[in-house]
Amino acid sequence: MRHPLQHLRGNAVRALRNQGLHVDLLGEDLTSNLIEDAQKECLLVNAPLICRASLRVPFSVLKYAMTLDGKIAATTGHASWISCKQSRNLVFELRGRSDAVIVGGNTVRRDNPRLTARHGGGHMPMRIVMTQTLDLPEEANLWDMSEVSTIVVTQRGARRSFQKLLASKGVEVVEFDILNPREVMEYFHDCGYLSILWECGGTLAASAISSGVIHKVYAFVAPKIIGGKNAPSPVGDLGMVAMSQALNLIDVCYEQVGPDMLISGFLQPLPDMVPVIPSLNETFVVDPTVSPYESRIIFFYKTWDPYGVLSNYSPHPIQMPDENGDCVTWMSVEHYYQAHKFIRVDDPLAQDCVERIKSAISPEEAARIGRSMQKQKPYLIRSDWDNIKIDVMYRALKCKFSIYPQLNSMLLSTAGSVLVEASPHDLFWGRGRDGEGLNYLGKLLMKLRSEFLGESSSSSETPSLTV
Repeated sequence: MRHPLQHLRGNAVRALRNQGLHVDLLGEDLTSNLIEDAQKECLLVNAPLICRASLRVPFSVLKYAMTLDGKIAATTGHASWISCKQSRNLVFELRGRSDAVIVGGNTVRRDNPRLTARHGGGHMPMRIVMTQTLDLPEEANLWDMSEVSTIVVTQRGARRSFQKLLASKGVEVVEFDILNPREVMEYFHDCGYLSILWECGGTLAASAISSGVIHKVYAFVAPKIIGGKNAPSPVGDLGMVAMSQALNLIDVCYEQVGPDMLISGFLQPLPDMVPVIPSLNETFVVDPTVSPYESRIIFFYKTWDPYGVLSNYSPHPIQMPDENGDCVTWMSVEHYYQAHKFIRVDDPLAQDCVERIKSAISPEEAARIGRSMQKQKPYLIRSDWDNIKIDVMYRALKCKFSIYPQLNSMLLSTAGSVLVEASPHDLFWGRGRDGEGLNYLGKLLMKLRSEFLGESSSSSETPSLTV
């Protein structure tokens, strides 16, 4: 299918066809009697991107495990384990395919989960805790940031002292004037998230369903009966009083996983995406990351944004000389940057970390390895890192925009505009949530652009930004 966003449409098709691959497009080349099945498969595999493009929220999956009599725990709250090991391994895989996993305060207090994808391999999703009152324990597995970060979303003004405690542990706290699933999902949509896995209890699950942000359900049903009048169920009160009001799943699938039965289906149909966006100027209607901001300011963040190739995460390999003068290929600028935190450190652990980063399957994975090691073993970071990291990034960016003509052309096409890395979380390389960040990545790109254009490094187009 054509890309749902106009500014990216056709790029992949051209690239594949240029390599001699045969590509059929729905409604254009593919007109056989199999088109209905083909369209369904295309919609399913692209569901997260379609939801982002049209609904302005991430694609959200509600996952739960319950007994045959519909309980997610005993009356005491004990729930380990309802599902079998095979089902739990499948959950790790689901987490590994998600940008984030979200739970409520009750789950943190009762289960003290880790929410890692430790058996899924590769990507580790962000962990999100949604709580009105911030009534959470001071010690919890989710406050351990050694493997992956945690974000707590709460009502504005909730427990200021506890917010400071979380901040001291490295946990980010985001406050909302009105805390509800719709507002939270719109916020994470604006942060670039594509898919969210909800592993919450019945109360939050009911609220998310009522808010219309849940798109798909994975229900693991174990052949067990626990009973209990007050034992919790997977979905709380939805305000329904008649069976005719029940929500029916669409495209239901049944799969036996060990002794369990996995039932999955959509709570709402995926939107029709042909066409989605009639013109680039109207892209902002369905994708605020490409809003037509003031023409003198160009924002970029995720690699799928219109100017996403400006990001250090764009998947463009670069070749840079090593300490011996030999050319080494790095899969992205981010791979090169993260590895150089540990290069020239005389320690086997540092050398091993460099190799792990070099072989990371994605820029995101390279960043996770580098940041995790920096948090766990800060003594492995080279002593001059704070003084050289800007130069390391600049060298890698210069290499990238020198060897790819199309990237160089895009960078030069921004002449006269201020470039702003729009990450809400990175206060050094990005702008931060409220413009308090230093935006060093944007500044380096403007410096590089001036160099390519032959302009003076003191050009007025490279200002100190307050955005």
